[in-house]
Amino acid sequence: QVQLVESGGGLVQAGGSLRLSCAASGSIASINAMGWYRQAPGNEREFVARASSLGSTSYADSVKGRFTISRDNVKNTVSLQMNSLKPEDTAVYYCYSWNGRSKYWGQGTQVTVSS
Repeated sequence: QVQLVESGGGLVQAGGSLRLSCAASGSIASINAMGWYRQAPGNEREFVARASSLGSTSYADSVKGRFTISRDNVKNTVSLQMNSLKPEDTAVYYCYSWNGRSKYWGQGTQVTVSS
């Protein structure tokens, strides 16, 4: 089991920035990838960004060039720097970890971008 705790959400104006952080505990040695999904009201949860244990990263097209994911394998944390935020980025952001078999989720943190 992996426990994930997110922090850093909030309210920001369009064009602004926020940084989300996620700390992992529990069976952290089994973690392969960590990353972020988001879910807006009435929508399905969608992929945002991912960082592997070897340092490779991937992003959804909608956030490329604006969001940057970083991972600290010593501190067992993953962060998401979000710049040039748009109202359509408003959602609950969920941290996840993947061990090759199971995906674990954090409780989610709200990000609201006002126009």
